Amino acid sequence: MTREEKSQVIENLTAQLAENTIIYLADISGLDAGDTSKLRRACFKAGVSLNVVKNTLLAKAMESSEKDFGELTGTLKGNTSLMVSDTGNAPAKVIKEFRKKSERPILKGAFIEEAIFVGDDKLTTLSEIKSKEEVIGDIIGLLQSPAKNVISALKSGGSTIAGIVKTLSEKEG
Repeated sequence: MTREEKSQVIENLTAQLAENTIIYLADISGLDAGDTSKLRRACFKAGVSLNVVKNTLLAKAMESSEKDFGELTGTLKGNTSLMVSDTGNAPAKVIKEFRKKSERPILKGAFIEEAIFVGDDKLTTLSEIKSKEEVIGDIIGLLQSPAKNVISALKSGGSTIAGIVKTLSEKEG
């Protein structure tokens, strides 16, 4: 690879790191061609971009990025694949599902909305992170609940009051 090609790859990686807030690093070494193809299909279905990268080029891209990747640069040893997604837990779910049939991929680390997770032991935690849409749905549900209770109380209270007034008016007459 020439210097120009390397600098172009670094520029592309830097742009990819700048454009995305959900970045996972995984080790997929040891997967044969068939399993790698299955993993790529699973990633595609989940909306996850999977690219095998050279550690030195990714490290340079991380350094030139405006984001602070902290301890993640220390995980750049051996085989590294870059997984990028719009949903925080999608890559973790793909890895977890794929690991039911295989020992790989192994999670090296993740950068999610400026939070850094290092190590394969964080996989379960990352797979349980709610997506932005799920959190918004939960918040809307919580906000609607008190309003529904008030409306329900007013409706039932209104019929009770109407019943009492009707009964009282009938007794007086």
